Amino acid sequence: MALDKNIENKIEALQKKYEAMGQNMESYLDGLLHADFLKYWDYIRLETLLSLQQPLTQFHDENIFIIYHQITELYFKLILQAVEVVADDETADVQLMTRQLSRINRYFANLVKSFDIMVDGMDQNEFLQFRMSLLPASGFQSAQYRMIEIVGTDLQNLVHYTKRDTINAETEIADLYPILYWKSGATELATGKKTLTLKQFEKQYSRRLIRLAVNYKKKNILQCYKRLSTEDQKNPELIQAMKDFDIHANVLWPLSHYRSAVRHLERKPDVVAATGGTNWQKYLPPMNQRVVFFPEIWSVEELENWGKRVKFD
Repeated sequence: MALDKNIENKIEALQKKYEAMGQNMESYLDGLLHADFLKYWDYIRLETLLSLQQPLTQFHDENIFIIYHQITELYFKLILQAVEVVADDETADVQLMTRQLSRINRYFANLVKSFDIMVDGMDQNEFLQFRMSLLPASGFQSAQYRMIEIVGTDLQNLVHYTKRDTINAETEIADLYPILYWKSGATELATGKKTLTLKQFEKQYSRRLIRLAVNYKKKNILQCYKRLSTEDQKNPELIQAMKDFDIHANVLWPLSHYRSAVRHLERKPDVVAATGGTNWQKYLPPMNQRVVFFPEIWSVEELENWGKRVKFD
């Protein structure tokens, strides 16, 4: 039986591919002949995925808490991948940047819209009980979120706004890292001491985050934007994509957490401390942090009112 011409062409292409690598194509065809068909559950490692939830209590809603945070970290991985595509391409142009930023914004939009799972989707009484088994762990310890910040902008833009007048573009990363804005979120207000949550996080991730900051100093999203021509920097679609990234990462996402904290932790006349000891009332509101990835594309008025009068879709 004669082979279809398309099949012959593909076999020839395979022959050339394996010859170029010094490999025997027939050996690979033998392997293909004996290989089993791929199955959906094997491909996505379904059984492993479903085994990754290990609640510490008997409360059913703890599974909601675990699964949502795992979903969040997977979205963060996709966001970091999208940034990497731009950062590692020295010829990245307006089209590539806009396309990857649009992907990032879709990921963040899904996270923001789905956060009602945390706000209204858990029983408050159950949450307030099972959360005590999680101490001192906290969502504050999400290293991937810190990575997104680092690869998104220059490190000086992540310094706490009250200390930005003490630095400049030449300040070394080693001097910037200790005064990043999020450090104050896990510091005891009365004593100024670091919480155990922060100490654990720094021990586990500080070296990795500093290396990442060094690696992305000249290729973070802001620097990629600055490499574009003056005309390309005015591209309206790119500007909008960058603004959406800024709003999603630095306003809507922290506000989602703030809404959840108010829902579960603010019970008059008392206010319950956040898991891990973070002072969420001052740390979570974007207007208190004023973190902006791309200050160059915002007006003075917009920067002065950062985080105010923002509504969820």
